[in-house]
Amino acid sequence: MQTALQFGPVLIHLDRLLDGVVDTIVLAALSILFGTIIGTLGAVARSFGPRWLKLIVGAYVELIRNTPLLIQLYFVFFSLPLFGLKFSSNAAAIIALSIHLGAYATEILRAGIAAVPRGQIEAAKSLGLSNYRVIRHVVLVPAVRAVYPALSAQFILQLMGTSIVGAIAAEELTAIANNLVMQTFRSFEVYIVIAVIYFLLIQSASLLLAGIGRLLFRWKV
Repeated sequence: MQTALQFGPVLIHLDRLLDGVVDTIVLAALSILFGTIIGTLGAVARSFGPRWLKLIVGAYVELIRNTPLLIQLYFVFFSLPLFGLKFSSNAAAIIALSIHLGAYATEILRAGIAAVPRGQIEAAKSLGLSNYRVIRHVVLVPAVRAVYPALSAQFILQLMGTSIVGAIAAEELTAIANNLVMQTFRSFEVYIVIAVIYFLLIQSASLLLAGIGRLLFRWKV
């Protein structure tokens, strides 16, 4: 039995797929922004904070890293409303993705902070720099430079991770693809097109992140 591929019924919905690409980029960009902020604060807290704060951040990191993202997504969307915190599908997706990335970013950045020589930090303090300026200029900048490849790889995984938020009816590329499958009954063609779009999207994001790295840290190609 042979089945002829028919991409016509899929490609006539290309405008919807492009809308899904935009939604995916927005979800990824916002969750990367908030997740990086969470990760930076978490890494600083685990490296320089009091013991009780280190324990709290450590518990958060272990909880998030040892539970599936899908469960975290369900918890934000279905469980938090029981406590009066109700979010739209897209808002819940951004919150869950940000919290998820924050845990991984915390450990990545903490490794970068640990690589900064202690003598460099002590020298900065001896010059009279405030703790804020020491952390910002003497610690975080070289730390980010050291772990940027790992951090950018995590950003790429975050972009791909947006594909599961359709489980709570959030609008993004995979959710739209699943709707098209039900409308056109051309599942093979739909997922081929989606795979190509994701490939181009991921390659573009990788090139963008590499360019940002060269721009910020003056890396040589």
